[in-house]
Amino acid sequence: MSRALAQAQAGFAANEVPVGAIVIAADGKTVLAEAHNAPLGTCDPTAHAEILALRMAAEKLGNYRLTGCTLVVTLEPCTMCAGAISHARIAHLVYGATDAKGGAIQSGVQFFEQASCHHQPQVTSRVMAEPASQLLRQFFLDRRKK
Repeated sequence: MSRALAQAQAGFAANEVPVGAIVIAADGKTVLAEAHNAPLGTCDPTAHAEILALRMAAEKLGNYRLTGCTLVVTLEPCTMCAGAISHARIAHLVYGATDAKGGAIQSGVQFFEQASCHHQPQVTSRVMAEPASQLLRQFFLDRRKK
């Protein structure tokens, strides 16, 4: 999660909502990809940290199915990202802060609990949630001041 938080801080510095993600290979050690949110900088509404990290990891492995991999993200994924996580066959999702408004794992639509969900990863939540939450709070506080 520390590496994902470092990515979130890079996003903060780039004036993107500070969310960071990493994909860890099935061996549990090798980091395949790291990314932060970038929809503003890329003019791409799908450029969430999770999507970017999944794309990079899939390209590195030469397969869109990331079977056995772990996705670590600083904020509870939204519905779009939950769908991508399911389609990528991520084995384990680890996230930090919950997102009561936009989250789709334990909040909102609870995507992995739906009958239409093709694959449900193991989920571990609230890992280093406070530093992730604090970074988000600071970002939005700074934004409101501008």
